Amino acid sequence: MTKLFELLPALYRLRDSNLAQSQGARGPLASLLMLVEEQFAVLSENLDQLYDDQFIETCAPWVIPYIGDLIGYQAVNGIAPAVSSPRAEIANTISFRRRKGTVLAMEQLARDVTGWGAHAAELFQVLAGTQYMNHPRLHNHYAPDLRLWKNRLYLNSAFERTAHTVEVRRIATGGGRYNVQNIGIFVWSLNAYSLTLSPATAVPPTTSQAAAALCFRFSPLGIDMPLFNNPVSQGADITAASGPINVPARLRRLILCDDLQKGADAAYYGEGNSLALYLGGQLLNANQIQVCNLSGADGSWINLPAANSRYLASVDPESGRIALPAPASGTPPSLQTSFYYGFNADMAGGEYARQSTFAIQTTQGEEVWPYPGNPAQYSTLQDAIAFALARLPVVGRVAVEITNSGVYTVPALTVDLPSNTTIELRAADGSRPTLILAGEITASGAASSLLALNGLVIQSGVHAPVDRPDGATPNQISLSVTHCTLVPNSSQPSLLLEAPGLRLTVSKSILGAMRLSGLVTVTIADSILDATSLSAVAYSALDGSGAGGALTMTGCTVVGRIHATLLSLVSNSIIWASSGVAAIPPVWSDRRQAGCVRFSYLPEGSVTPGQFECVQQGSQSQSLFVSLQYGDPGYSKLLTSTPDAVRRGADDGGEMGAFHFLLAPLRENDLRVRLREYIPAGLEFGIIYEN
Repeated sequence: MTKLFELLPALYRLRDSNLAQSQGARGPLASLLMLVEEQFAVLSENLDQLYDDQFIETCAPWVIPYIGDLIGYQAVNGIAPAVSSPRAEIANTISFRRRKGTVLAMEQLARDVTGWGAHAAELFQVLAGTQYMNHPRLHNHYAPDLRLWKNRLYLNSAFERTAHTVEVRRIATGGGRYNVQNIGIFVWSLNAYSLTLSPATAVPPTTSQAAAALCFRFSPLGIDMPLFNNPVSQGADITAASGPINVPARLRRLILCDDLQKGADAAYYGEGNSLALYLGGQLLNANQIQVCNLSGADGSWINLPAANSRYLASVDPESGRIALPAPASGTPPSLQTSFYYGFNADMAGGEYARQSTFAIQTTQGEEVWPYPGNPAQYSTLQDAIAFALARLPVVGRVAVEITNSGVYTVPALTVDLPSNTTIELRAADGSRPTLILAGEITASGAASSLLALNGLVIQSGVHAPVDRPDGATPNQISLSVTHCTLVPNSSQPSLLLEAPGLRLTVSKSILGAMRLSGLVTVTIADSILDATSLSAVAYSALDGSGAGGALTMTGCTVVGRIHATLLSLVSNSIIWASSGVAAIPPVWSDRRQAGCVRFSYLPEGSVTPGQFECVQQGSQSQSLFVSLQYGDPGYSKLLTSTPDAVRRGADDGGEMGAFHFLLAPLRENDLRVRLREYIPAGLEFGIIYEN
């Protein structure tokens, strides 16, 4: 805007400048007009903003709910990233309204609002009954065609093709499914997580065919583990209904077998797809792989390939097993795999993004050294740690970063830190290495020292002794465990913390049992503490029965008994335990005048500080887990049939337990709000969990 003073005649501007007390100063008229200009600027800006407030793209944040109310937009919690921005949600409302009532619109709503795989189906399309002649459904036969294996495979699933008789119970309550007015919203709440170029784990076969084949498992820990499909994206806007390849479902034998027969056009097999096998560093082509059932009764191996088999590998995706024909001579070639496994959340290590949780961020005064790195510097993981320790006097904060998803078998690891230093042993972003230790990780250090573990799967434990290696200096190290798995083991604890005064912080990890001094302080968040048995001790003193140090837990699932000197805070957690021994409480806090237990599930007979809005075992509300076996896709995940007192019993309406941070019930609430707005009149929907 042109300045008002410059619009005045030159005579008045000269007289005003002459009245100024010093050269270059502002005259009284110029000062007055400057104040007027400021108010004009405020008014102009306000007028411009009033115009901008007419549009959702440019309006002020406080205007957003008013525009939403104007078009009938209903606010949701916005847990999933696709609906976390109310501005974008309201902007998309008009385009969604144009597709109101269509199956594709409801499918996109289900995918975007929950952040899960989704499929919407008009269930009346598979009703067995007299068909309307103006709209015949030629594929819908009253009697199923038993020759169509896909129809049998997808029976009673989201991709159902077999005709059903009418179910008159309501789909909204989960009682019925197939009826004239029913729309099924199928969701896959488990996710598929990648493991890239991971060495297959050799295992001895358990049959008399041992000499005929080489047996492997996909799991780096050598356990049976079903494979999952890597879902193919449908894009930002869904233009075609999802199929089995678009959702993170288990990879079935028949599906993979049918896919391999397509050769180079295979959609499930190949680099970047759901499964790839590398023999001797070379990718096997689809025609070299046979799919079969390798899992027999009691875990035995069956259908092992003969030495003269024309296939180079036999794969069982449902049990996670691989069998190779016995080599004619020489050392068998190495076998690497790239595959996807199922789990409920970004937790316990994986090839998902974790960089924001690193303790060492490569800022000034910090160093990151990759492993495997320069062989001239270090050749083993212990050598890499020793190299990092030697750098601490120079920089003070060093990370040893494992850069792949390999399996590393090492005798043991030892870390001893000087004062005021930090070492982080971590997996690089996009990697999930597995450490198989014959011994344990021994951690010690001087005052204000920290050992951080991030992104690792460790088949062993961490030991913090009373003294440092010199035997005279007390151990004063602190420990941080983030996005790690210390594999639960019934025979030994995952954490043995003897050093008094030690501080342990755990986040988004899976741990086994803990044994610790009564002077250790532990803080656990969004994690699983698994003693592998309800009657086993998950948290206690070094002797396995006394009281361990003060414990704080938020959003955790504990399998096993707890005995602590103090429960400083237990919030939004599930403790799934039984007394095991007569007269010993399953949860026991020595100090009950301090601390708090809130919005948590507790075993009957627990002795704790003051409780608030807790659920006691033995009442009508019970926690029901999909599985408590580590390695299962549904490990520690609550069933949807769990009573709402537990499944929606957290302080924010989410579920109790380790997966509280996902806020799954709130995602479901958001979906119900959206679907009520877009479902056609007279129809009814039901949300059906496929995994």
